[in-house]
Amino acid sequence: MFTITKEFHFSASHQLKGLSDSHPCSRLHGHNYIVELVLCSDILNEVGFVVDYLELKPLKDMLDESFDHQHLNDVLDVQTSAENIAKYLYQWAKTRWPQLKAVRVSETPKTWAEYRPL
Repeated sequence: MFTITKEFHFSASHQLKGLSDSHPCSRLHGHNYIVELVLCSDILNEVGFVVDYLELKPLKDMLDESFDHQHLNDVLDVQTSAENIAKYLYQWAKTRWPQLKAVRVSETPKTWAEYRPL
């Protein structure tokens, strides 16, 4: 099995609902997000790639247009946790790249959420 990973970045604000007022994530705040796509394949294409990294540019374009410097509560119809962002981006990307296995989202240097269907 061959695996490739590509990293993308965006900055955005959000506010998590349903938390106590004393929880820091209940307040409006922002992150410098890191998104990783993980793609896998048993075979390589004719030039030796799982997927050409340049073919992943549509995700960068979508993040730049729809997520970067936005308030994520206005962009997504779900709680804007890193877990839900990872699932949303997985569903968006899977329709474009069937080799997609997982999407990882980081809000801070020490935290990661991953969506990987069973």
